[in-house]
Order: sequence, then C-alpha cells, then structure tokens
Amino acid sequence: MKSVVCQFDELVSGSVKRFVVGTRAIAVVRIENKVYAIGDKCSHADVALSEGEVFCDTKEIECVRHASSFSLETGKPNTLTATQAVPVYVATVENGEVVIEIE
Repeated sequence: MKSVVCQFDELVSGSVKRFVVGTRAIAVVRIENKVYAIGDKCSHADVALSEGEVFCDTKEIECVRHASSFSLETGKPNTLTATQAVPVYVATVENGEVVIEIE
C-alpha cells in the first residue's frame, strides 16, 4: 500500500515529522533531497522517535529518552540502550509528494 503523506517542500532538510499511515506512526526525515521513513517508536521505550534529533552526516535519529540512535536506512540501533531494530519503510518523492510504501 502506498500513501502520500505530504508535499516534499513541507519538510526541512535535517528535520523529522510524524505521520500516521493506516495504524502505523511513522517518522519521516528529509536529508537534502532524500526522504527516510522509520517507525516512530523507540524499541527500548515507548517514546516517539519524531521527538528526537536527526544526525544528517550519519543518517541517524536519536531517541530523546536514552539517547539510542537508529539508522534511518536499516532501523538498527547504533548505540545502547536500545538493542532491537525499528521498522523502516520505503519512502520516495513522486511528483513533489512524499510517498510511503507499507507492505
């Protein structure tokens, strides 16, 4: 299932915005001309990753509670305290719109 979540220009590079697609909360991150979509819940604690900081150089997002950072490309945690990955989704820009694909 593909869903349009916003216009690409609504996202600022280096920032994150939360969207709900179906029943899933998804954090969408723009880094320059690319977009990334990751599950919006830390695997260590019930905290929204969309409230965290984006690290553009390493393509990571950091949880505000315990500072675990997750790869925007794989969902895997790169630092403790989290040890479990979070889901990632295919995110593309089509005709100026951000499209998230959920299987």
